[in-house]
Amino acid sequence: MAYSAALGESDRRYYDTSAGVLAHPMFPVCYEWPVSLPIRQIEALGPLFPLLVHAEHDLRLYRLPRERDHVSTHARIVGVHKRKPGAFVVFRFETQDTSGELVSVSDFGALYRGVDVDGPDRGAAIELPPPAEGLKTAGAIDVGANLAHVYTECARIFNPIHTDAAVARAAGLPQIILHGTATLGLAVSRLIDARGGEPTDVRRIAGQFAAMVTMPSDVTLRFVASDELFAHFEVLDHAGRAAIRGGLIEWRSPRG
Repeated sequence: MAYSAALGESDRRYYDTSAGVLAHPMFPVCYEWPVSLPIRQIEALGPLFPLLVHAEHDLRLYRLPRERDHVSTHARIVGVHKRKPGAFVVFRFETQDTSGELVSVSDFGALYRGVDVDGPDRGAAIELPPPAEGLKTAGAIDVGANLAHVYTECARIFNPIHTDAAVARAAGLPQIILHGTATLGLAVSRLIDARGGEPTDVRRIAGQFAAMVTMPSDVTLRFVASDELFAHFEVLDHAGRAAIRGGLIEWRSPRG
């Protein structure tokens, strides 16, 4: 409920405790975050943590988490690649329920800025679609001055570059910035609404994080439906730069 509230959701199914609270499709980031901390702090990566930025995300939903679910999430590194800005490392989070069935699998693309890679590229990469043509503006999304603080507490995703101005400036940022997953969550909510409002129909959410989103500001969602099962989108920041590019949402079934 708190996660949905942070995104400004008004769909009562996200809060209806009598019927069983519906999880927002981006909710898996909440149970993945605490599992990511040990892997970020392993001996080879711990000293590099200040250089890490969330660069890409690819979430596959086998079903939405349900109220009173008991799930287990396992994390591992599945890819290391040399990129011009630095070392690109893919963390994979696999979440199962008590019957052993998959609930979600996320590939988290971490870019370690300015870090070199020894040897050739190896392992999995995140395959995102090329930027789509024919995107149409769906409207502006208000990003409130305190959204990063609210999202931090509601999602329980604690990274001080989103809440502590001194830490953000020490990391080379102009000010605190909004979480990439918050920007993605806001876009997903609008895309669900545009399609008729059925969160359980989301199968996959993917995109690349590019420009920073500062607060307060407005971001603009642009999208196009390539067919009944896919929508391509981007999110532009207040200056018209792509905060999310190569965005993709896949649906389980054709609309209607």
